[in-house]
Amino acid sequence: MSSDDASTLDRSKADRPLPKPGILDIHAYVPGKATAKGFAEPVKLSANENPLGSSAKAHAAYESAERSLHVYPDPRATIIREAIARKYRLEPERLIFGCGSDEVFALLNQTFLEPGDNMVQGEYGFAAFAIGAWACQAEVRRAKEPNFRIDVDELLKCVDDRTRLLFLANPGNPTGTWIPFSEVRRLHDALPPHVVLVLDGAYSEFCDDAGFDDGLDLARTSTNVVVTHTFSKLHGLAALRIGWGYAPLEIAQAVDRIRLPFNTSIAAQRAAVAALDDEDFQKATLDLMATWRPWLTQQIGGLGLDVIGPSAANFVLVGFPKTPGKTAADADAFLASRGLLVRGVGNYGLPDHIRITVGLEPHNRALVEALSDFMGR
Repeated sequence: MSSDDASTLDRSKADRPLPKPGILDIHAYVPGKATAKGFAEPVKLSANENPLGSSAKAHAAYESAERSLHVYPDPRATIIREAIARKYRLEPERLIFGCGSDEVFALLNQTFLEPGDNMVQGEYGFAAFAIGAWACQAEVRRAKEPNFRIDVDELLKCVDDRTRLLFLANPGNPTGTWIPFSEVRRLHDALPPHVVLVLDGAYSEFCDDAGFDDGLDLARTSTNVVVTHTFSKLHGLAALRIGWGYAPLEIAQAVDRIRLPFNTSIAAQRAAVAALDDEDFQKATLDLMATWRPWLTQQIGGLGLDVIGPSAANFVLVGFPKTPGKTAADADAFLASRGLLVRGVGNYGLPDHIRITVGLEPHNRALVEALSDFMGR
């Protein structure tokens, strides 16, 4: 039964439980591929994971939780709350913690959206933004991204009296493009005060341009700005699912009323504190990106392919011809046959592109060699 069919029925008279209207229209999130036929351990460049793994300090902290498996975690996540507050000079009571920043997005949607409201994002915005809004029976409005880049004026065109949230990933996923903070400030200045501007900084640490800012200082003094970060990318703790947001106190308190009480584990909290303290590991990750992201961009571009950007994230987005045998889908399959997993992004409205995580040197060289063979065959 489709959602449309379900919406036309009186759910109280149905012969079985029916989900509320709209739920069956939502396409479940599709993660990056993790397996390739014929390869026990394929090279996974499909999920933007940290190719260096995670900090040795984080590993030790994780292992320290072994004797606490019978104990509920601290619902306030006090140790990581205090660590983040110290590092970024933030008020600890204004921090929100979630099972990844995905849960923070979902909590914001649940807090602010009701049927008839709308949420605004870029046309290539992260899928989790929209999934959470649709689950609240709200409308999702997608602003055009000329040249694969957020356009502030296009975002503002989508805003009206029923807009409650505007999600902006900067840098964006899956595009890797970014806008300078001057544009973020212009967007905020033009937004009605009832709209919450959510700045998703999942990849912000990878952008080192002087014109970039993650927005934490803007959030300090604004009543309608939330900044989110994750431990999945720079810190390599994707398996532990821990993210955080910095919000006005009123928003943080409202979100806390519906947040599940034990949504981050003891192991995740301890590992996150240790990872935050390991600046050597963070520098090694950023150094790897500084070396291999431009190398991949140059090498792949040299094959006649269109590398979007320049990317400011830990991946590159690559455009392919529409020529049969040379398409993005063909490239995806060819690379998988070599044990190289990348991410098709047709579900983001980009059927002619694939997203490739920056990997270790041998991974990057193998990827370019395989793409060269693909283009030359």
